[in-house]
Amino acid sequence: MPHELPKAYEPGAIETRWAEYWVQEKLFHVETPAPGLPEKDSRPVFTLLLPPPNVTGRLHMGHMMEQTQMDVIVRWHRMRGFVSLWLPGTDHAGIATQMLVERQLASEGKKRREMGREKFLERVWEWRREYGGAILDQMKRLGASVDWDREYFTMDDKLSHAVKEVFVRLYEDGLIYRGKYIVNWCPDCGTAISDLEVKHEDVAGKLYEIRYPVIGGVSGKDEFITVATTRPETMLGDTAVAVNPTDERYMHLHGKHVMLPLMNREIPIIADELAQPEFGTGAVKVTPAHDPNDFEAGLRHNLPQIEVIDEHAKMNANAGPYAGLDRFAARARVVEDLATQGFLVGTKDYTIALGKCDRSGTIVEPRLSTQWFVKIAPLAKRAIEVVEKGYIRFTPENYGQIYLNWMNNIHDWCISRQLWWGHRIPAWYCTNNDCKEVVVAREAPAACKCGSTKLEQDTDVLDTWFSSGLLPFTTLGWPEATRDLEAFYPNSLMITGFDILFFWVARMIMLGCWFMMPPHKPGRTSERNLASGEDALRSGVPFREVYIHALVRDADRQKMSKTKGNVLDPIEVIGKYGTDATRFTLAAMAAPGTDIAFSESRTAGYRNFANKIWNAARFMFMNVDRIEPGLRPDAGVAGFQSRTLEDRWILSRFNRAATDVNESLQTYRFDEAATRIYDFFWGEFCDWYIELIKPRLNFEEGADTAAAKVACANLVNLFEASLRLLHPVMPFITEEIWHVMYDGKPPLKSIALASYPAAEKQQINLEAETEMAILQDLIVSVRNLRAELKVEPKVKVPIEVFAHDPEIRKMLEKNIGAALLDRPANVEKITFVESPLANMPGARSTSRFDVHAIYEKKIDVAAERARLTKELEKIDKQLASSQGRLGDEQFLSKAPPHVVEGLRKQVEEATILREKIVAKLKELG
Repeated sequence: MPHELPKAYEPGAIETRWAEYWVQEKLFHVETPAPGLPEKDSRPVFTLLLPPPNVTGRLHMGHMMEQTQMDVIVRWHRMRGFVSLWLPGTDHAGIATQMLVERQLASEGKKRREMGREKFLERVWEWRREYGGAILDQMKRLGASVDWDREYFTMDDKLSHAVKEVFVRLYEDGLIYRGKYIVNWCPDCGTAISDLEVKHEDVAGKLYEIRYPVIGGVSGKDEFITVATTRPETMLGDTAVAVNPTDERYMHLHGKHVMLPLMNREIPIIADELAQPEFGTGAVKVTPAHDPNDFEAGLRHNLPQIEVIDEHAKMNANAGPYAGLDRFAARARVVEDLATQGFLVGTKDYTIALGKCDRSGTIVEPRLSTQWFVKIAPLAKRAIEVVEKGYIRFTPENYGQIYLNWMNNIHDWCISRQLWWGHRIPAWYCTNNDCKEVVVAREAPAACKCGSTKLEQDTDVLDTWFSSGLLPFTTLGWPEATRDLEAFYPNSLMITGFDILFFWVARMIMLGCWFMMPPHKPGRTSERNLASGEDALRSGVPFREVYIHALVRDADRQKMSKTKGNVLDPIEVIGKYGTDATRFTLAAMAAPGTDIAFSESRTAGYRNFANKIWNAARFMFMNVDRIEPGLRPDAGVAGFQSRTLEDRWILSRFNRAATDVNESLQTYRFDEAATRIYDFFWGEFCDWYIELIKPRLNFEEGADTAAAKVACANLVNLFEASLRLLHPVMPFITEEIWHVMYDGKPPLKSIALASYPAAEKQQINLEAETEMAILQDLIVSVRNLRAELKVEPKVKVPIEVFAHDPEIRKMLEKNIGAALLDRPANVEKITFVESPLANMPGARSTSRFDVHAIYEKKIDVAAERARLTKELEKIDKQLASSQGRLGDEQFLSKAPPHVVEGLRKQVEEATILREKIVAKLKELG
């Protein structure tokens, strides 16, 4: 039956169909391995965890770029015979989801606290069921080859159980504690946030200098000490003034007190290194409840902690007459009152590193708060060691050092959040006034050790990153000793962006190395008792490699943002150009360490690439149906018959392409892999090979069709292999054409399950490549001559060829004929001559041959002189460069012999060519 492929390539028509097919057929599902996997299945394993997008999210170009790279890698491994598991899921996104649902409630005139916790959580789950799968549906549309049967959500029962188990074990290990410390507080989100969730930006501010009266001044005279601050509203909670112990200006004030302006409260002057002589006046106010450095100084000097700003960023009752004011309104009032009462010395312009909540953009308030923390040092120690020993490798390599620098300066992690949506902290408080016991347990305790049954669970939830940091092992069944854990842990690779290197990657490494090593690693008793040796350290890592991808920016290399109006919606882009073209753009531009300047013009170009493949396939099917109906691919390039030079050449080039692509993907050079496929498929296969074999396919009526059948079979086999080479980057068009090649009855359900091309070294033919390069050079020279002579496209011209080397002439006589040059260069007749042709009008010269087009139309002498002069300048530059290197003794002593010899040969060939051009210029006058 004829091969059905529509005339026009319409990506939208085929992509939705195949995306649905892949999901319905469960093509990418990986069964849990049966016991004895190593004996029954020797295939290597490749595991990849999808960085879970927020349940509130929609696909953006950064997601698509990241998922394109992941999909390319997974499809490549799967086709190479790996048991390939790509785990998808979404994150519950505590702050973002709660904010979104609260806004939805506000539009209905409802408030979270009025509803109560239980009703509010019911509403969140309802929202999640209705809207939470949007981004995963978009992933399905893009053809992500994940195992959808294993889709997870970070609030699933099994994962929630694992989160609780981790919290309890860390508490039992003495690595989780509760205390009152300064935290980053977002008044808008109403919760503490981690250091990583605070984004700092330099803004123009003021430095205020304020006089504090010294009590009991020298000789009864009034004496003041002037402090400098950028936040005068916090002075209402001052409990000391600090001066540096070595600052001679203030040594006479050690041990004295000052009167706190506006509050009329005596506070001590302390000697502490918190005060730096070079900052401001060298004296600083100390507010332990509202500054992390002041907090530490307060502990050193046993100072009171007076809170004056509440959780809503308003002044509280401790602020006296300023109570109820917004913090910034209070600042203005305080400054005004200080000036009125004579305490304000002055103000100066000052650049402030202002911290803002990454989620809401609200200015963060340092606030004294009781929170839960992870004692991070023991976890960080292992996480540093596995990277230093190479058990986890980073690409690009410099991110390994960035990671280590951060890990060596890491602080304890505040993991509690004042939210309702999330994993609730498994801690209960005894309400007996005489007890106040805190009970951390896996299940709600029936009673306190004091006997009281009045226990209340902590109202806080855990930081979202706490649960997502466990995903490499909890998604595989931990804390149970599952077959999935045994087969798929550690993950092979983590692909993610630099922006979550510390948020997520570092925490996965810390938690994985802690819980997937004895004694916490699940399994038999003997395993749990193993010492933590090198093998345990090596096997405990959550993944072997980390690839940090670049960011996607707009065409002008500006960061995409809604404010700038330069955000590209990937769904809109694929609507214009197709998913395959968009994927290819992202892959082709993904050079490690370099941000992608996304340009739709590039995508339009790759849409043309897909169209080129489509039309080549239609040409192939037209000839198959005419010459050998029912022809199917037979063993790929293994069934390829090399009858001619172009056959030997294309087979060699295909194997080189396969070598290059495999090597590039091995090192995450997606750009090099995509470019190599593009150059081979469009340039070598479509533009050259198909054109060169057309004479063999266009046989006369009644002639022997044996040569045509061989050419047709070669075309089909090579096309099928090339589709497999391209498939990981362009999965949809390759799937469509591949199925049509088999008349809808392929040997496998999908090309994604076929084998990926691996190079056959015996098929790489340097001689054929060299000969073909000469032939291509000749064809291009003839084409250029036709253009210069302005020969009409349909007019055939005879040519004369002079070969500089007898061997080249033999090769050309053997492999080239009028039929071969007929279509590529529209040549009528070829004559080999014994004399050089370089000086003849309408001739072109290379280091290997001269070619002359016999055409009577008059040459434009001025244009020809200009062309030759330009070519002469180019050759002179090349010669100067090459001769300079050959004259460099240092270069000659270090360069490999073959490099030096190659350079000398280039000089020799360029010199011959130069002489020909000079002679031709003289002839033109």
